[in-house]
Amino acid sequence: MTAPTYEVPSSRARAIGTVLSVLVLAAAILAAWRLAPRGAPAAGTPAGHQHGAAVSGAGAGPVQLSDTDQRRIGITFAPVTAAPLSRSVRVVGQVTFDETRVRTVSPRIEGWVERLQADFTGQVVQAGQPLLTLHAPMLTSAAEELLLARRLQAEVSEATPEARAQAARLVSSARQRLASWGIPADVIAGIDSSGVAPRTLTLHAPVTGVVLEKAVLQGQRVMAGDALYRIADLSVVWLEGEVFEQDLGVTRVGQTVTAEFQALPGEPRDGLITYVYPTLDPATRTGRIRVAFQNPGLRLKPGMFATIKFSTRSTGPVLSVPRSAVLSTGARHLVFVRRADGKFTPTDVELGAQTEDRLEILRGLAPGDTVVASATFLLDAESNLGTLLGGMGDMPGMDLTAPGAPAAPPTSPTRHEGMPGMAPPAAPARPSGQGE
Repeated sequence: MTAPTYEVPSSRARAIGTVLSVLVLAAAILAAWRLAPRGAPAAGTPAGHQHGAAVSGAGAGPVQLSDTDQRRIGITFAPVTAAPLSRSVRVVGQVTFDETRVRTVSPRIEGWVERLQADFTGQVVQAGQPLLTLHAPMLTSAAEELLLARRLQAEVSEATPEARAQAARLVSSARQRLASWGIPADVIAGIDSSGVAPRTLTLHAPVTGVVLEKAVLQGQRVMAGDALYRIADLSVVWLEGEVFEQDLGVTRVGQTVTAEFQALPGEPRDGLITYVYPTLDPATRTGRIRVAFQNPGLRLKPGMFATIKFSTRSTGPVLSVPRSAVLSTGARHLVFVRRADGKFTPTDVELGAQTEDRLEILRGLAPGDTVVASATFLLDAESNLGTLLGGMGDMPGMDLTAPGAPAAPPTSPTRHEGMPGMAPPAAPARPSGQGE
């Protein structure tokens, strides 16, 4: 019988097999690390030797880059400054009426509308202009009583002093009754001079403005106190805006604002905050402010939208950095500080007031520090990558070093020699019958 023959593996094949074994083991370890929960060490791993640290700002370490690498990823620097911080606030506003310039027209006497001079909503009226003519029988009766008292006073002109005084009181009482019904003094004087009791009363516009509401029709009976017209003087209007809760602390009466109106592009107007409302809307978390504007030509119309802008300054110097220098992760805010040895150290900071281009620093930095002002995200990724690779380099069988770190010299010709439970491969057995 012929003895079986065995193929002796070559040294190249043995080397390839060894490398493949190491790569498969390393891939399995890396996959297990990625799938393991981040909050606790994986099963079987001692708590004091966690190689799978989460890649986040919490595990970021110092980074050192060459000048060439800094230019490649676009790193720039900015100093931490201590100066008053200008803060810009933008709010949306809407034009409304000046409530102090709105008037209601109501008769103090009942009657029937005989003539309607202001007969549609939106009509512009002048102060003193007739609005309607009211037939008022009560006015006629009161006027006749006045005329009767006047005749009685004339008849007792030569009577006793007591009779003359009584007649004078009757005349005065009749006049006061007419005045209490809102009859103008010139109308009462006209009754005295003409001796004729009027049958109608004309209501006039109290101010120059626009008829906002009209609640009367021709021939309608009206009662004392009915609101027939509401007229607004639009020579001055209010612009009311909704300020967010965090901006109310820097909003003051007397601040200068600039308003830009959507209906009047390219025509910004400056004004002053005249009132800050003392209440807050619990649904929108906003408070209202008021700005008064002169309105020549009535170009500002109630209901128009506008954007209100104003700036405030801090009461004293505060530390601040550019907005681009701060990397926010949701739970924390991070900046990279350039140290004297050239390394970039991630530092937690606490933020204060914000402007369009700068952020106030309440804690974490000092005047004179230099921070990375751009490419912060890339630098954070470099820092986390260095921390991850540095931690995984201690794993058995993992020969990983952080970028830029010198490679460790090999300790053995075989790469798997240091792994637990792995023995060097035995020398291949020679087939029987073969010599040296």
